[in-house]
Amino acid sequence: MIDLKELFPYTFDKKYSKPVAYFSMEFAVDQSLKIYSGGLGFLSGSHLRSAYELKQNFIGIGILWKYGYYDQVRNMDGTMKAVYIEKHYSFLTDTGIVFPIRIHNHEVKVKAMLLRPEVFNTAPLFLLTTDLPENDHLAKTITHRLYDSHESARIAQSCLLGYGGAKLLDCLFRETEVYHMNEGHGLPLCFYLWDKYKSLEEVKKRVVFTTHTPELAGNEEHDVNRLEVMSFFDGVSKEDYQQLVEPESTKLNYTLAALRMSKMANGVSKLHGKVANDMWTSYSGICEITSITNAQNHTYWQDPELEVAFEKQDMKRAFKRKKDMKRELFDFVADQTGKILKEDVMTIVWARRFAGYKRANLLLSDLDRFYRMVNRAGMPVQVIWAGKPYPEDTASIEIFNDIIRKTMPMATCTILTGYELHLSALLKGGSDVWLNNPKIYREASGTSGMAAAMNGCVNVSIPDGWVPEFAKHGKNCFCVEPADEKLEETEKNRIEASNIYDVLEREVIPTYYNDPEKWFGIMTQGWADVKADFDSNRMAREYYEVLYK
Repeated sequence: MIDLKELFPYTFDKKYSKPVAYFSMEFAVDQSLKIYSGGLGFLSGSHLRSAYELKQNFIGIGILWKYGYYDQVRNMDGTMKAVYIEKHYSFLTDTGIVFPIRIHNHEVKVKAMLLRPEVFNTAPLFLLTTDLPENDHLAKTITHRLYDSHESARIAQSCLLGYGGAKLLDCLFRETEVYHMNEGHGLPLCFYLWDKYKSLEEVKKRVVFTTHTPELAGNEEHDVNRLEVMSFFDGVSKEDYQQLVEPESTKLNYTLAALRMSKMANGVSKLHGKVANDMWTSYSGICEITSITNAQNHTYWQDPELEVAFEKQDMKRAFKRKKDMKRELFDFVADQTGKILKEDVMTIVWARRFAGYKRANLLLSDLDRFYRMVNRAGMPVQVIWAGKPYPEDTASIEIFNDIIRKTMPMATCTILTGYELHLSALLKGGSDVWLNNPKIYREASGTSGMAAAMNGCVNVSIPDGWVPEFAKHGKNCFCVEPADEKLEETEKNRIEASNIYDVLEREVIPTYYNDPEKWFGIMTQGWADVKADFDSNRMAREYYEVLYK
């Protein structure tokens, strides 16, 4: 049995001594631990690192995905291919804890593995697996693939995270005061607590919830009958859980149910907090929704040498280090694509999870203008894309492949596969411009631009998510004016693409080439403003002060 007193390599800071358990479907802690898909995992990983740095009484609960999300490689023609490779981790500790839970009215055995704090300087992270000899094949597959496309498998994964995580805490005899759900995936933990304490009010005293999805249709929901069959409500009567379902509806919305079972919830930027309130406050019985803006861990993401140059306002040293970082990235690009990029050419990067609303291909929507921009005499531009679509999202995969086809003939533009922590760090260090152009009000927070700014990369962005809290146009970034919301979708895309070209051609590119002192000022101001307000230590403090109080 794990001794919780010996688990933490530090004495808790009194301000953060309240015991918290943080439930998340994915954690991006280190390149070697492939149990994440995108921004939700990057956020969770940074939270664990900051909890460690601040000496918080905080543990993570997640799932040990045997095949991870997927490995993004290429077909013979260069287009994207998803493959599933079994992962093995020698640095995880077998806790020896095995316990049963019920899924689909069958007993499923669960084992708890542990990522100890000293391995990657994080708060302790417990990872659950059902891939055990005691289980039948179907039960084993629950922890095979993150976000399995089969509905019953997805529900089973939520049951494992919620029920399994809550039961593990009881097995550990940990007196947890706050159960924090990072998104609604772990919702069954609320039903576990409801069955344990026989009172919804007792659940609300203990549970807090972070929502990340600013669109009603994007919030997970399933038919109540299907959830019943999957033992989603195990231990709670139909009369009780039916009060969480809207009248005349046959579906349970995870976010709405979480808002009705928590004492407080938060959106992940000030703008998203407002959007979330607009979305949900018309529904009865929901808790207060505040906002705590996402952040990224400065210790993990910041290049130390570049930071010294910024602190000393040493432009020559900063530019030299950026060229070195570009060379590291361009070696990777050359190895994967056969294209050799130049360190003295302005490099734009678009890199994040591929989803339709993020509009990865917006910069290519006017190909003639794009070609003129990248081939401009005396001021050329290089562009790199990267990101993983959901493996069953054929539309996003086609966008990825379309970028491959359009950039294949171009020596200065390319798209990379394998977008994980290591490549993300290379891109943020080796780029000059970090492009962000989602459909307005669809990006709840977006955090990639924070880590990019920590590494002297200038944000060019639509004012969505965290950006309005940060942006000072021409001072620490460049903003792209959004189109009128009332316009038809195609027209909005056309206008906003044109606005991106305008900002790049008229302001960003000329500043980079013609006014290096101003460019350095924008780099350093972006770095300073992100370090001050968007380091995840601020976020981890704020959760204790606001959500866990």
